[in-house]
Amino acid sequence: MEKIAFIFPGQGSQTVGMGKELYERFDVAKAVFDAADAALGFSITNMCFNGPEDELRKTFNTQPAILTVSIACYEVLKQHGLQPNIVAGHSLGEYSALVAAGALPFGDAVRLVRKRGQLMQEAVPLGEGSMAAILGLERQIVIDICQKAEAEFGAVQAVNFNCPGQIVIAGKKEAVEKAVEMLKAAGAKRAIMLPVSAPFHSTLMKPAAEKLAAELSNIRMSDPIIPVVANVHGQIISKALDIEKSLVEQADHPVEWEKCIAQIVEFGATTFVEVGPGKVLSALTKKITKEIENLNVEDSISLEKTLDYFKEVN
Repeated sequence: MEKIAFIFPGQGSQTVGMGKELYERFDVAKAVFDAADAALGFSITNMCFNGPEDELRKTFNTQPAILTVSIACYEVLKQHGLQPNIVAGHSLGEYSALVAAGALPFGDAVRLVRKRGQLMQEAVPLGEGSMAAILGLERQIVIDICQKAEAEFGAVQAVNFNCPGQIVIAGKKEAVEKAVEMLKAAGAKRAIMLPVSAPFHSTLMKPAAEKLAAELSNIRMSDPIIPVVANVHGQIISKALDIEKSLVEQADHPVEWEKCIAQIVEFGATTFVEVGPGKVLSALTKKITKEIENLNVEDSISLEKTLDYFKEVN
């Protein structure tokens, strides 16, 4: 029997209108949106469906919005009899993965990621931090150059190891800009400044990580019922205490996405389903491994395509 991995997207995958089709078609999806609105005390549903885009792009709105859409997609898949053997999520997506694995109640998760977004934004004032995607350089070269830039210009680190040849750096705005110049000089094919509001996963997020630890201490985590692969080390975590620790570390440590996918492949998963808005992770997965089937579910068309695939293979 083939093993199935569900992977959940992070920030940057949001679009106005996301989740609306599934909300209108499936009661289980509507129930997720209703639960999110009740947990937050305002309509994240309305923001997902109608924007405005600049509000949806604010970190403390983006995070609960993507989580809600992802879990709505997950519940629709579950209703159709599709369950994963292993899960992972990119950054914010790790919270969706933990909900799917039964380790974190949805209501707690949606409140927690809104707070996480607020803490991340407060850690570094708007305009003081930035992030950039570096294409076409090896991991160690990017790490070494960031260390040189940090010694001279201030905090900057490699923070997302997304796939071979795609690494994201983050830190103080000037330090990131200087590091980008140095990385281009070292042979980077491209360096793209990212439209984000904070330097996520960098050491500048330490104050957010410390406050997040206090928030997490008030939430009752459970041991996951299926394996979850953690961002911080790309290994399977199976205990509630380890999950809490990894979520705190994740806030100010790099996302080891390439290692996460390698771990899922080693586990034996041959089919990956990206569950939630966009296809960012599907594109990364294809660059990491060619040996697997890539599917996604974000709307009616992608849902039918995915369900058809599983009908054929079974």
